[in-house]
Amino acid sequence: MNMMKRVLPLLLLLVVIVLFFVFDLGRFLAFDTLREHRQGLQDLVKTYPLIAPLMYMFVYIVVVAFSLPGGLVMTVSGGLLFGAVFGGLYAVIAATLGATAIFLIAKTSLGDFLLARAGNGIQKMQKGFAEDAMSYMFILRLIPIFPFFLVNLAPAFLGVPLRIYLLATFFGIMPGTFVYALAGSGLGSVFDRGETFSAAGVLTPEMIGALIGLALLALLPVIYKKFKAKSPSQGDAV
Repeated sequence: MNMMKRVLPLLLLLVVIVLFFVFDLGRFLAFDTLREHRQGLQDLVKTYPLIAPLMYMFVYIVVVAFSLPGGLVMTVSGGLLFGAVFGGLYAVIAATLGATAIFLIAKTSLGDFLLARAGNGIQKMQKGFAEDAMSYMFILRLIPIFPFFLVNLAPAFLGVPLRIYLLATFFGIMPGTFVYALAGSGLGSVFDRGETFSAAGVLTPEMIGALIGLALLALLPVIYKKFKAKSPSQGDAV
């Protein structure tokens, strides 16, 4: 029974990944597909206003938990289908839950398998988490220094508490997620003009500057700790 509990997560992960690529399910997580089925999806949202958000979040959670390609499309489509505010909120909740799922899975029998896939990037993060786990985690979520998959796994292997992981993920991904959801809310007019969505067009220099500014604010506790550690104590000053 214990062996089954250890092996089952691995089997589930492998089955989902194999099915995804064998049946080419990635074609459904593309902007061309979103353009083609936009009206039908919007009709579904109007017909099932309570179920549609749950279905959207379920798909998003699966995409993140199994590290499938399509996170950007999911976030932008959330803005298209539910508007900038609710679409962004649904995306933040779903992405946080999906990231938490793989965080917890990394602590099971899948840990060795996922650690091998993560590569040497884990060691590069170790010092940052040791200095201030909350600030460093928040910065990694704000600015994609490392791949999203790696940022989901590294905290599990480096002993970051679940509470810190949840809070930093939820609030750290919020700015970027709402930016893309806002872009998605206007995606219909982009499609109507025959144009294509461009992530580069969303992340303007001003927006990048704002995200870097938030990251610098998150660094303040780390800077304060280092400054305090180097400052002489009152006893030394006398």
